[in-house]
Amino acid sequence: MAHTAVVSVVDDDESVRMALDSLLRSNGYTVQLFATAEAFLTSAAAPDTRCLISDIQMPGLSGIQMYDQLCARGLHIPVIFITGFQGSPPQVSAQSAPPVAWFPKPFPCGELLNCIDAVVNRPD
Repeated sequence: MAHTAVVSVVDDDESVRMALDSLLRSNGYTVQLFATAEAFLTSAAAPDTRCLISDIQMPGLSGIQMYDQLCARGLHIPVIFITGFQGSPPQVSAQSAPPVAWFPKPFPCGELLNCIDAVVNRPD
């Protein structure tokens, strides 16, 4: 059964985007893919996005900077960060809601899907 919720993926690594696209679509999600934070920010996708999965370190704007900009615009999209960064994850600004989760790459697919399910199935 298809989910009505849209999950947007922002990652500069095409193989990660394609893997997430396949994983999410095979689990019934509607998916939108973006190679850069700027592409997501300038698209019309943000208002329809129920859950955002974003890399942290990307050329141009980082995932953290993108998320802070979304929050500054009043768009409070639940975000799950994925990263190759080892150690403590960077912090979002004090004005931004904390992320739903941080996952190191490679990430456990089952745990990621559980987080997404929790986000899209919680009451508005």
